[in-house]
Formats: sequence, C-alpha cells, structure tokens
Amino acid sequence: MIDILYKDESVVVCLKRPGELSQAGKPGEKSLLSALETELGGTIYPVHRLDRGVAGVMVLARNAKAASELSRQIRENEFEKEYMAVVHGCPETDRGTYRDLLGRDKARKMTFVASEPAKGVQEAVLDYRVLSSNEGLSKVRIRLHTGRTHQIRVQFASRGM
Repeated sequence: MIDILYKDESVVVCLKRPGELSQAGKPGEKSLLSALETELGGTIYPVHRLDRGVAGVMVLARNAKAASELSRQIRENEFEKEYMAVVHGCPETDRGTYRDLLGRDKARKMTFVASEPAKGVQEAVLDYRVLSSNEGLSKVRIRLHTGRTHQIRVQFASRGM
C-alpha cells in the first residue's frame, strides 16, 4: 500500500518508506516507482530520488510535460528540498552553509569531496540548522541547493560527522 498524499493528472506526491528503492536499478527490481505505475496505471517519471535508507516525501510526474517542468524547477532552484538528519557529532556553528566540490567514482560507487575542479566534479551546496544535540548526536535540518549523489552524507562526513 502506497501512502499517496496528493495526485492529479500531472503529479503524484507520496511517502517513501525507509528500505524502499525510489527507482529500480535493475530490471524486475521492486521500487516505489514500479509500485506507483502498477497502482495508478501508466508511466511515472522520477524527477528526484531518496536513498534506500531514507524515508520522506517524493514528488513524481505522471507525464513527460510535468517531468520536464519539475526538472526545470529543480535545476533553477525553485523546488525546495529539505531534510531532517541525525549526525554523529555537531557542526561547529548552529547554522551555516557547506559548499564543496564533489566528485563521483562510478566504479567504486563512491562520492567524495574533491580539492579542485576537474572533469565530473560539481559544486555541492547545502544550508543546515542544528535543532538539538544530545549524547554526541545532533538533529539537523538541511536545505539542499544542489542534489548531488550522497551529498548530505559526504559533506557532513568530510567535517568529521
């Protein structure tokens, strides 16, 4: 059963559970996308993803025109992506911006902070605000300005969290 929060002829907004794939990586693999296509009928177009272990709200397009418009909104920073995360440790300040260059090693499926611009290296920007800290853990609200693979995890880990 998919938790659909909103749907019309152009978009569907639903909850993705932790452990569920946003989109199948291999043919026949079950995912939220394939389940929506079965439940709603027709093709569903993903415009963003959440990692397997992450739960959250996803917006998906129900036609190519809507997919194009949502992709444009994401690209032009009109589509806000906000996350809540628990990190080991605590950022140096209660709020701030992390700006890094991120590279991706596709062979090892790893994202990393790069020291200088290079082919395939892209800027990654996020704002954060610490909501609480207790016993070595911090609850952080994060607003992504870019959507790089594993961006949140890599940017916080590069700072010892």
